[in-house]
Amino acid sequence: MPIVTIQITREGSTPDASAATAQEKAALIKGVSQLLLDVLNKPLDSTFVVIDEVDVENWGRGGLPVDEFRRRERLRPE
Repeated sequence: MPIVTIQITREGSTPDASAATAQEKAALIKGVSQLLLDVLNKPLDSTFVVIDEVDVENWGRGGLPVDEFRRRERLRPE
């Protein structure tokens, strides 16, 4: 019985969205479940997928809150 947890930031994939849509979450669940079936032969009906949405202010990268990390990345010369 596989249990997969996917952590994502609570922000949308488009500027007008504040979180992943139900359709996007359904696609994640379907895709992860299918991958476990294809690779490990784990039946779809025994696979559990949990999507944990984390507020952006609770997410960090490189020792910085993610918003600050992204801001600095945008300012970096290429």
